[in-house]
Amino acid sequence: MRTTPPDLARSALDAAPDAMLIIDASGIIRFTNQQVSALFGYLHDEIIGQNIETLMPERFRTRHVAHREHYINTLRVRPMGAGLDLFGRRKNGTEFPVEISLSPIDDVGRTLVAAAIRDVSDHKRVEAELIVAREAADAARELADQAREIADRANQGKSRFLATASHDLRQPLQTLELLNGAMRRRVTDRGALEALSQSEQAIAAMSRLLNALLDISKLESGAIRPEPTDFKVAAIFEELRLEFASIAANKGLKLEIESCEDAAHSDPTLVEQILRNLVSNALKYTREGGVRLRCLHEAPLVRIEVLDTGVGIPADQLPYIYDEFYQVGVPTNASRDGYGLGLSIVQRLVKLLTLKLDVRSEVGKGSAFSLALPASGVQEVTMPPTSVGLSVYGSQIGEARVLLVEDNESVRRATCLLLELEGYHVTPVASLAGALQHVQQGHKVDLLISDYHLNDGETGIQVIATLREILGISLKAVLTTGDTSAVVKQLPRDPYLRITSKPIKSEELLTLLRALLAA
Repeated sequence: MRTTPPDLARSALDAAPDAMLIIDASGIIRFTNQQVSALFGYLHDEIIGQNIETLMPERFRTRHVAHREHYINTLRVRPMGAGLDLFGRRKNGTEFPVEISLSPIDDVGRTLVAAAIRDVSDHKRVEAELIVAREAADAARELADQAREIADRANQGKSRFLATASHDLRQPLQTLELLNGAMRRRVTDRGALEALSQSEQAIAAMSRLLNALLDISKLESGAIRPEPTDFKVAAIFEELRLEFASIAANKGLKLEIESCEDAAHSDPTLVEQILRNLVSNALKYTREGGVRLRCLHEAPLVRIEVLDTGVGIPADQLPYIYDEFYQVGVPTNASRDGYGLGLSIVQRLVKLLTLKLDVRSEVGKGSAFSLALPASGVQEVTMPPTSVGLSVYGSQIGEARVLLVEDNESVRRATCLLLELEGYHVTPVASLAGALQHVQQGHKVDLLISDYHLNDGETGIQVIATLREILGISLKAVLTTGDTSAVVKQLPRDPYLRITSKPIKSEELLTLLRALLAA
């Protein structure tokens, strides 16, 4: 049987995914498809002949009559209620969000309107969830920003505290070291000299422990931030040779540092600190034989190895060697050579730089620590200047006049005592103002010694710059500091300036002054 055109139209409308209905100019429903019954819960015969307002919540019905009459007067295809939240009402009274599209129909002199109604509950739910998700994400970002700001302030506070603590804790050690040096120049009794020697050893031990504890504190607080760059491994090797050659010789050990032409990419200062601790540890645990430092090129890596012929580490103790205060074969309360902090610092630095450190060891034969660094991608890397060699000159350089700027009274007095015993003419002041007053009175200055951190926020760099502006750029200066933060690494260098860390040994300070004056 052939389908008639009206039947075909009804079949097409019933197959539409949306609820479709047709109303006349007075708002009476004249036609509905099957989706209307499914959506609103009315049987076909229940809804035909009803007013269209039957299908909407009661609170909208009065307003809708005016909207409907306005549409009849301005017929065109358009969505209904653009920008508004529209709702339908089921037979059981429940409401749901809808979208409605209106289309006029010309039916031989009478006006009809076709309405397509779509349930958008799922769409609205997803939209609401997205809004909630966005609000949650915005809140999370705001919390993260606040947390980051708090963390930044905390880290800045920790950095300031550690810089202050580093400076203040080193001051009494510096005083003790300088007084010890002064006493050695005045005492001739053998017993007294032995006591001073033991005192010097105790000061050195306290200094090493302080440095290690501050290093760990800075690493844990996040105060140390890597500054990766390309560098020649040979420069670090030369620094380690200068530092450890005499230490190894005094123990009767051979320190072998092989040549290395490779360049690596990392933070050279922190890498040097890792290797310094490894070499120091190797020398400490080696009684005979020696320590060897070498590099192996394994593209794309540069592998640096520290090998020793020391006591070795039992396999069952390897997992514990990076623990604080742990020492191989040393009971907890036994006498110690060192404090077992070197490898703990090494492990933290390796993690900070995202490097890899391997260890292999055999009891009685020695150990090997292997540090893998990324190779530099740069063809030519300029060698940084190595430490200035300090030759030993006479006990004093003529009648040198030294201006000492130091705000800590005990350090200032101890430094004066040591330098005056060496024959220097020393003028001690506590601030930039005191230094200015001295030079403005016409006094000559051969050498300036200034602490880095002074009172009221002044720095030794300001003192040096101000006096050089008056006396000339060639004024020779020594900057002493107990601050080991990254700020000190970034201080400007020049041929007439030496920077040294507190506590500096008396003999090292005097040798430094002689070399600088003779330069």
